[in-house]
Amino acid sequence: MPLVLLCGLPCSGKSRRAAELGLYLREEAGKKVVEVAERSLAMGRNLVYADSQMEKELRGVLKAEVERKINKEDVVIMDSLNYIKGYRYELFCLIKHTQTPHCLIHCETAVDVCSSWNQSREPEQQYSQEIFDALVMRFEAPDARNRWDSPLFTIQKDDTLPFQAINDAIFHRKAPPPNQSTLNQPLSSTNFLYELDRVTQEMLMAILNAQKTSVPGDQITVPGTKVKIELTRILHMAELRKLRRQFISYTKMHPTENIGQIANMFVQYINRSLH
Repeated sequence: MPLVLLCGLPCSGKSRRAAELGLYLREEAGKKVVEVAERSLAMGRNLVYADSQMEKELRGVLKAEVERKINKEDVVIMDSLNYIKGYRYELFCLIKHTQTPHCLIHCETAVDVCSSWNQSREPEQQYSQEIFDALVMRFEAPDARNRWDSPLFTIQKDDTLPFQAINDAIFHRKAPPPNQSTLNQPLSSTNFLYELDRVTQEMLMAILNAQKTSVPGDQITVPGTKVKIELTRILHMAELRKLRRQFISYTKMHPTENIGQIANMFVQYINRSLH
């Protein structure tokens, strides 16, 4: 069922608001509530937010947990900073795909108040001043004019949550309709998905083997294709896997009747991605 996103500066009261809303939905609305929160992952916040790669991995873990827990019965409350506009858009695409409503609660608390609340925490729960200041600088405030930030409820520190309005937003509003980028299209043949997976996996291994005797600037010939890969640089396994996932997602939505063209299409996709 619906997804409720909390966002705000560090120590702006997000967890308190999540708890208040969860209590209301359970006791007053009779709903089952599931919370996804970064604090439950037992990851050192200063360590994570000092390392961009670790922070990216954290966002990926939280997004995957939301995707796993969204169902037809439960309300999912995501209690995290959610301070990046692009990340909120990714979550919006997720709810479009699952066709469930959502809303965003922005805890708009003054920076000096957040800082004071941070310093009043136990030392192991505090953000360092350097990390706190960096997160404040990086925060991208939500805008109700953006469809992924709407409906938006902006809450000051002394406000009472508008429980009924939130309830109406997530239960009495239609889910955003899926578009072509989020809606899986029917496959063109029963064995299409199998062939798509098999061919692209075999091509990955062929490309890796061919690179052992190639240098940037060479053209690689992959068995089963007429098109050559224009090797502008060495492609590592992680990048090839990412390209393969993207190609499979695209091809599922734009299936071909000619399975024999999958290999050529994949090579063309790789070439476009490299230029």
